[in-house]
Amino acid sequence: MIRRGFSLFVLAGLCAGLLGCAAQTETQAPVASPDSFSVSGTEATPDRWWTAFESDTLNAVVDSATTANFTVRSAWQRLQAAEAVVDREAGALYPDLEATGRAERRGGTDAAFAEGGNFELGLNTSYEVDLWGRIRKRIKAEEFRARATRAEYQTAVLSVSAEVVRTWYRLAEARSQRALIDRQVETNATVLNLIKNRFEAGQVRSVDVLRQRQLVESTRERRVAVESRAEVLEHRLAVLLGRVPQDSVSAPPDSLPTLPPLPETGVPADLLQRRPDVQSALNRLRAADQDLAAAISDQYPRITLTASGSTIADSATDLFEIWAYSFAGNLLAPIFRGGSLRAEVDRTEAVRTQRLYEYGQTMLTAFQEVEDALVREQKQREQIQQLESQVDLARQSYERLRAQYLNGTTNYLDVLTALDEVQQLRRDLLSAQLVLVEDRIALYRALAGAVETDRAAER
Repeated sequence: MIRRGFSLFVLAGLCAGLLGCAAQTETQAPVASPDSFSVSGTEATPDRWWTAFESDTLNAVVDSATTANFTVRSAWQRLQAAEAVVDREAGALYPDLEATGRAERRGGTDAAFAEGGNFELGLNTSYEVDLWGRIRKRIKAEEFRARATRAEYQTAVLSVSAEVVRTWYRLAEARSQRALIDRQVETNATVLNLIKNRFEAGQVRSVDVLRQRQLVESTRERRVAVESRAEVLEHRLAVLLGRVPQDSVSAPPDSLPTLPPLPETGVPADLLQRRPDVQSALNRLRAADQDLAAAISDQYPRITLTASGSTIADSATDLFEIWAYSFAGNLLAPIFRGGSLRAEVDRTEAVRTQRLYEYGQTMLTAFQEVEDALVREQKQREQIQQLESQVDLARQSYERLRAQYLNGTTNYLDVLTALDEVQQLRRDLLSAQLVLVEDRIALYRALAGAVETDRAAER
């Protein structure tokens, strides 16, 4: 009768457990994906998107950063910790087994200890029957959190690689600016010598010499500013590579790259599957679903099975001759806990809703980043075309004013203004070309999926 009653209780518990599993919620996207992006190219983008710039030196620098950067290494250790939590929680599916031992001394001599001592050895085990799937839900929640942490590691790799490439080409632009300014300094110095000769011949005023000297010094001052920016960028690149700022890194190119064709943007729904930050938010939401289901299961009764076996004797030589065994089933049913269990359900439900909104915001941000990068590149190309036209017009204006000045039909202030304007426009054009490269980097970063690193491949 006792066995039959216990079997009926377990069967009823299993049926209730199936009902409890129905308390789980299903993950649904809070935002509908658009059908397509506003613009799309035809060029397939490699997983290691920076290789599209076709620079072996840059590829080596990025590869070094994805393994040596301390932000990436920290994210990897967070992943190791998250996976260890999964293994720890999974241990609750198996029985606990403990060994016990006791020796009691009653006499004052060794002989008395052997004769009058009390010895005991035993094994104890306990096991919680996971009727409602509570334990499995908690394990599943940690598995989803580990997946989210892995995606966050991939996000860190992408962010660091994008920052390395961006810094690399900012250095290239700074070196180009320095070379351009050097040519401008040389040009301005040549003009200054020409004006000095005309002044000595009494053909121009001394103020013209002073104004040209001011332009020479102003151009030299810009070179100092560019050198300062280049050195700061070199420090930043070294730190991104996990080195001290004083360490030298591979020299960047002296010019900006020619951009490859516009990459294919694909379908927005596929973008959500690729981007690790979106997958991280999704797995955080799934983990919250499991946490909610586990909190609901905590309100149901629990059954724990325990067993023990021990041997006891008055002397060590008599151990293992007499054994005692016990087996018990324990039922723990929460009746009143001051509303703490219901409050925990409310808390996990609120966290689940929070994760849902965070997932929706991450989806929208992913779409926005792609659209922003597309429109910025398009408008930046238009701006570069306008700057190129301005440079050509300013050059023509300077050449005509210079000829008029040499013929004595205009004053030097007009020539100086035109020269300064054409030089500034050329510097602006170079800066605009850097912005175009950065817009393309942002587009690659927005479209990129998880990058398989050497460290991750070992898992």
